[in-house]
Amino acid sequence: MSEEHASLLVEVDGGIGRLTLNRPEKRNALDRSLVLALLQGLGQLEADAAVTVVTIEGAGDDFCAGADLAELEVATRATVPENLLAVSSLAQLFVQIRTLRKPVVALVRGRALAGGCGLAVACDLVLASESASFGFPETSIGFVPAMVTAILRRNVSEKRAFAMVALGESYSAAEAERFGLVSRVYPEDRLSTEGLDLVRKLAGHSATAVMLAKRLLYEQETLSFDSAIQMGAYINVLARTTESKKEGVRTFLNRRS
Repeated sequence: MSEEHASLLVEVDGGIGRLTLNRPEKRNALDRSLVLALLQGLGQLEADAAVTVVTIEGAGDDFCAGADLAELEVATRATVPENLLAVSSLAQLFVQIRTLRKPVVALVRGRALAGGCGLAVACDLVLASESASFGFPETSIGFVPAMVTAILRRNVSEKRAFAMVALGESYSAAEAERFGLVSRVYPEDRLSTEGLDLVRKLAGHSATAVMLAKRLLYEQETLSFDSAIQMGAYINVLARTTESKKEGVRTFLNRRS
């Protein structure tokens, strides 16, 4: 199944829901219509029982160059309430990715910059080609990578985060992997094969177990150690009662015997 919006392609294939940013002539820059389409697409794939993993990628040579500069130029003449309304959907998008019950995987080719880098790093896994580059260049034009700092700070050290947002430098995929922004790096011609193989592997795991693991990982970050252990105990007990766990244990014991 595939569906085309003005700036987003939505496809479902073999348990994988694929969202493709479809503004290659603008390096897939995030304008309001694309952000709203992403919100709608994520909601659609969340509700689809056939989908167990969601991927986000960019059409053309780049993943996403960040905010649409034409919209940013208009924003300089807007009021504070108008600007708050304009950015609320992007803030909602970052939250939606993190709270989605299904894992979200970014497949990054080319440049992932500013809000585009934030979009990639907001995903649960980031798979990148060797030639991909990442960065937050906003300060070079007097802007601030404001919302994405909440994501960045959860992936890298405090000093690394400050250097990235204050200096505005770009980093290779290998550097981003070393910093903790990227999960795996693939040779240029293998992202669409080996990267998708990893996505299919994830799609083949128990959807319930992966969902519970994602929920546990992100909700524990605001808890004390004791509370985090207690939440882990609760999820442990819950997982023991699922059909996928029972079937997994039966299969494992049958192999041993």
